[in-house]
Amino acid sequence: MARLFGTDGVRGRANAELTPELALSVAAAAARVLVEHDSSHRPVAVVGRDPRASGEMLQAAVAAGLTSAGADVMLLGVVPTPAVAHLIGELGADLGVVISASHNPMPDNGVKLFAAGGHKLADAIEDEVEAHMGAEFTRPTGAGVGRVYDIADSLDRYVAHLLKSSPHRLDGLRVVVDCANGAAWAAAPQAYREAGAEVIAISALPDGENINEDCGSTHLDTLREVVLAEQADLGIAHDGDADRCLAVDAAGNVIDGDQIMAVLALAMKESGDLADNTLVATVMSNLGLHLAMRDNGVVMRTTAVGDRYVLEALREHNLSLGGEQSGHVVMPAHATTGDGLLTAMRLMARVAETGRPLGDLAAVMTRLPQVLKNVKVADKSAVATSTSVSEAVAEVEAELGETGRVLLRPSGTEQLVRVMVEAPSQEVAEAAAQRLVGVVSTAV
Repeated sequence: MARLFGTDGVRGRANAELTPELALSVAAAAARVLVEHDSSHRPVAVVGRDPRASGEMLQAAVAAGLTSAGADVMLLGVVPTPAVAHLIGELGADLGVVISASHNPMPDNGVKLFAAGGHKLADAIEDEVEAHMGAEFTRPTGAGVGRVYDIADSLDRYVAHLLKSSPHRLDGLRVVVDCANGAAWAAAPQAYREAGAEVIAISALPDGENINEDCGSTHLDTLREVVLAEQADLGIAHDGDADRCLAVDAAGNVIDGDQIMAVLALAMKESGDLADNTLVATVMSNLGLHLAMRDNGVVMRTTAVGDRYVLEALREHNLSLGGEQSGHVVMPAHATTGDGLLTAMRLMARVAETGRPLGDLAAVMTRLPQVLKNVKVADKSAVATSTSVSEAVAEVEAELGETGRVLLRPSGTEQLVRVMVEAPSQEVAEAAAQRLVGVVSTAV
């Protein structure tokens, strides 16, 4: 049987795969696991959501599940995912629940759990939660039933945290922020304005149905147009739950997560805040990031694809900065998970502090052209042991030298092998990728 919890909680089409009954069951099981681990006090959970219409239904189901198992519930309302993670600690909660499907289309939704302290729930605990679902238990009655409370100042508490975490005010900056009609619609403009920036907010009128619709970090064209039309210093784009951040410079050029990490890494190195002068990134980060960091005395530590692996490396080695090309950036000194608003604040603070345009700061890194091909195969595991494939990869790597990179990665869910090539030019990358595709497709 497939595992219920994916890499980012339980997701599916709301009211189809992700029903209120399922959400209730997950929440009740999570509360019961909490009690089993520590029965010394009544558990408390904070619950936040993005503005999807289905979030109202699922929030009610989650609250019912938690209270039915004896947990008290603090409703945070519509807030970014990182706000939930932060407020778990600030409010002294034992559990956090986020109802969101991030950058997914509106019909989808999800239930994601955070442990005490705001960290992602460990796989073993998720497995315990799944094992408890549907099992009979003695339900509390009377005063044992959990209570539900609204936390009216949740947004103000989170914004205050962001302002405290910013190393420099944003006075003098004119910024356009695309809120994706999502969880950042109120928090991002408020935080950036209180930090001193002049803010032009777009896609900041969520109606329950327009989240991520041709806007946000997956659709940057409108943001680029508005930045140019408004002669802004830069633009910021968030996704539906605001745990990511991409940017646009004054000329309308996209600044991706790798470039953002490059700017932040050098700023933190300069201030002495970059632990062990090390940046953590996944294998999908552009070779240009590796070359830029090497040239500036920063060590790169590489992980498998997925923010949970970045988080694991940061915690295991006590490091201070890591992230993904998608704009999911983690700074453990200030947040326990990716925080798009915190990332944007720190990026804009660097622009304000140095007086240099964002495009100039990001130019420390040159993105190498990247080609990614999906190759259908009969047996993806056999490709890894194929002599012809390994020889072809070695040949291409020898030809590229330090000016390029090859990565072959099997899909986690399909009989596919992903072939990625980075090279000095698009033409070279495309030609090398096609060569490898031909070898991989006939190897088994």
